[in-house]
Amino acid sequence: MSVTGTQWGVMGRGGLRLLAAVVLGASACAPAATTQPTAAPAAAASAAPAAAGAGSGSGSKKIIVGLITKTDTNPFFVKMKDGAQAEATAKGATLMAAAGTADGDVAAQVSAIENMTTAGAQAIMITPVSAGVVPAIQKARQAGVMVMALDTPTDPQDASDALFATDNKKAGVLIGQYAKAAVAGKPSKIALLGGAPGDQITMLRGGGFLEGFGIPETDPQVVCSGDSKGNVPDGQTVMENCLTKDPAINVVYTINEPAAAGAHTALTSRGKDKDVLVVSVDGGCEGVRNVAAGVIAATAQQYPLKMAVMGVDAGVDYATTGKKVSGYTDTGVTLITDKPLSGVDSKDSKFGLANCWG
Repeated sequence: MSVTGTQWGVMGRGGLRLLAAVVLGASACAPAATTQPTAAPAAAASAAPAAAGAGSGSGSKKIIVGLITKTDTNPFFVKMKDGAQAEATAKGATLMAAAGTADGDVAAQVSAIENMTTAGAQAIMITPVSAGVVPAIQKARQAGVMVMALDTPTDPQDASDALFATDNKKAGVLIGQYAKAAVAGKPSKIALLGGAPGDQITMLRGGGFLEGFGIPETDPQVVCSGDSKGNVPDGQTVMENCLTKDPAINVVYTINEPAAAGAHTALTSRGKDKDVLVVSVDGGCEGVRNVAAGVIAATAQQYPLKMAVMGVDAGVDYATTGKKVSGYTDTGVTLITDKPLSGVDSKDSKFGLANCWG
């Protein structure tokens, strides 16, 4: 099995662009997750029951807010959906929810945008998988729908009306700075486990990590990179492939904590789990517990519940007043580690567990 390098470079407005797709063997590059059309049922939007009074009564206006996530299995998106549902209920609105079958499922997200627009949603929140969803977003906006990106910016960012998100580049920079301080000048062999090809989060977090570590994407210390799709099985497969390519890897960056868990399984099977520094992004409860257990050295915690609540509130406000939200709102990021290092601001796992999700 071959693993070729992914280019993680700087390009555009404060962003980091992935310049080349990852080519992997076996299941680590299964194209169905990113290039094959998804059957219509996978993209169908489901409407949660409206709160009492929503759309009822003479002259009242039914408020519908949509939420489209990359998947419905990642704990990050599960929490986001739960938060959106709770806030929609509290605001007397109906939440329509949909998700792809995997990271990179463009067809499912496009279908969901179309379904929600047809159903009369006044606002749609989306964690866009790639630039492939932008034409559908543009059509929805032309139809009068306010579209807000959550967690992941659209490409280009102004394709949506607004963005509520972690500064994902900053998240990457934080864990890159931590990893650089942790290796303390020792020779490093780095593996980068990204998400899906073309995914903005892969570009921002991965490029941020390199910036924080202080090296360009072409630096020989980067010995392997791969597409983990942000899940445990593919994270394990990519890590196994990377270890086959270079058994001396001693630093691992992962796009998120499920990918880190998969990488840890691969490292453990090779007897290397005590010798390799793993850093990640998300700050979910399981991930923070893995920080406490020493599986992950440090993670950058983000706050999906805050993104969802702010998005729903903005959607309800638009539906009732016609006032659109615009621009970027930073929902915050905190480095979590139980092994603090000089020069890198962080909080411990107790703080992380008190503020985690999932």
